[in-house]
Formats: sequence, C-alpha cells, structure tokens
Amino acid sequence: MSSSTTPETRGPRLLTWVPGLLVMALGVAIAMLLATVQSLLGALVLALILGIVLGNTGLYGPSLRPGISGGTKRLLRAGVVLLGLQLALPDILALGGQVILLIVASVAVSFTATLWLGQRLGLSRAGALLMAAGFSICGASAVAGMQGITDADDDEVASAVAMVTLYGSLMILALPLLNVVVGLDATKFGIWSGLAVHEVAQVVAVASTAGATALASATVVKLGRVLMLAPVAAVASVIERRHAVRSQRDAPAEEAQDGVQRLRRRTPLVPLFVLGFLAMVILRSTGVLPDPVLDLGRTLTTVLLAAGMFGLGAGIDIRRLLHSGGRFAAVGALSTVLLAGISLLGVLALP
Repeated sequence: MSSSTTPETRGPRLLTWVPGLLVMALGVAIAMLLATVQSLLGALVLALILGIVLGNTGLYGPSLRPGISGGTKRLLRAGVVLLGLQLALPDILALGGQVILLIVASVAVSFTATLWLGQRLGLSRAGALLMAAGFSICGASAVAGMQGITDADDDEVASAVAMVTLYGSLMILALPLLNVVVGLDATKFGIWSGLAVHEVAQVVAVASTAGATALASATVVKLGRVLMLAPVAAVASVIERRHAVRSQRDAPAEEAQDGVQRLRRRTPLVPLFVLGFLAMVILRSTGVLPDPVLDLGRTLTTVLLAAGMFGLGAGIDIRRLLHSGGRFAAVGALSTVLLAGISLLGVLALP
C-alpha cells in the first residue's frame, strides 16, 4: 500500500479538506438562500456562479483546494444517487405506452443529434456528451451525472450548465407564446412542456401558465425524462470505456496492454452511482418511504448537487469559458429547437 494512503496518513490528509468543505458549505447556503428570493436561477446554477467567483478572484488559495477538488466529484455522484428518490415507477407507467414511447424517442433523438452536432461544431467529445445529456434529459443534474463518466474539464461543465440555463429560461417565455398558435389543450401542453424544457424548475414555470392539469402532466413527463439518465449514462459509460481502450491500444504493445488492464479495473461497465440511482428509484417505487423522508431526500439532493457545482465552478478559468462559449451556444440553440420540434410533432400525433 502506498504511504499516502496508510491509516496513519489518511487522517491528517482528510483534515486538510476541512477548510475547503466549509467554504463549499457556505457557498451552498448562500446559493439556496438566493434561490428562495427569485425563480429565474436555481440553487445549482447559483452555486456554480459563486464557485466561479471564488476561483477567479484570487480567493481560491492552497488551503481550500484539497477539500473542494477532493469533494466535488464525490458530492456530485451522491447527489445523482439521491435524485432517484424523486422518481416513482408507477407514476411513470400511468402515463401510458404512447407517452412513454414518446419520452424515450425524444430523449434518444435529441441526445444522438446533440452529440453529433456538438462534435461537428467543434466541441470535444466530452463537451458534446455533456450538452447532449443536459439538453435531452434533465439539465444541470444530467450534466453532473455525465461528468462522472467523461473526462470533461470544469470549463466544459460550466458551459453546458450555462447553456441549459439560458435556453431553458428562454423556453419559459417561448412555449406559452407558441401554444397560442399551436392551440394544444392543457394536458397536451403539459406533455409538450415536460418533453421540451430542460430543467425541472423551468418545466414547472412553463406548465403552470396553463393551469393545474398542465402542471401535473408536465411534472410526471419530466420525471420520466429524468429516469432516462440511468440507461443513457450506462450506455455512455460502456461507449466511453471502449473508446478509451481503443486509445490505449494505439500505444506501444506492452504499454498498451498494461494501460488497457488498468483502465478496465478502474472503470466499471456501469458506474456505481448509476446503480445507486436505480436502487433509489426502486426504493421510492415501493411506497415505503413517508413524505417527510422524501422531502428530506429532495433537499439533500439539492444540497449535494449544489456543493458539487460550487466545486466545479471554483476550478473554472472564466477567460477560457468565454473563449469557448460561442460553440456551446450554437449547439444549445440547435438542440433546443430540435427537441421542441420533434416533441411537438409527437404530441400532435397523440389521440
């Protein structure tokens, strides 16, 4: 065992995390407080912004780095696991076969098209995967989940979250106006909102303009999209693992064989946090958890994901982010229009 990981050294090393974790906790508290006084930006996005401020104003000193950098990915994955407590399979199944098929088709087409567009418009493979997940599944939460699979850097994560926030906010204005022309009834408008809008909070804002019926259908459809995070992440993990193995094999023979074996040991076919997410979905679906526990789980999910977003923000170089923002904006615009269009066609085809 390496000396850096012996029991004698593990305790002191973990103590170096304390200052950074305390600053993360403060950042999350401020983000959640700000999220309660306005509805445009959620706690996750606000935490990311606060982290960016920390990382680009000279305040992110050596004493904070161990805790923030060490805790970020762990907190994000824990948040994605608990996200499963928001999903009950009976509620999803109650939508009916046609709507479920529409959810799967919309996510599959949007994810594949956004991934293809991202790579054609100059994004890295990892950046395109983040955009595809965020725009086709569930916004910042999906970006966080996919970040645990790809080798995306913090700037790419920030760009993906920023674009999801920007275009999802624009959809709050656009969809109700478009429906004046399209003329969907409340139920179908709710389904369209759940399919076409990126963040859960944004879906609620859009659907609530058409009343309680629209809001109810929109929320369940959106949660159906969130459930797609598990299979999409699992497939993406397998594909990324194979891609990395192929890259290793381009090295000299002996070095390539060692690299492939290390990679297979380090990266499971299905990440543990994806299995944890599914376990939480199953637990929620049994109905054994009382409402206070579910409410606590919802709050803890937000806290963990916000802490992870704060940590990602702290590692972002704002100058690099601004330099690459144009390509992400173009992909986001095309993806948003595509998803809104194909989902509307599907809703119009419903009886």
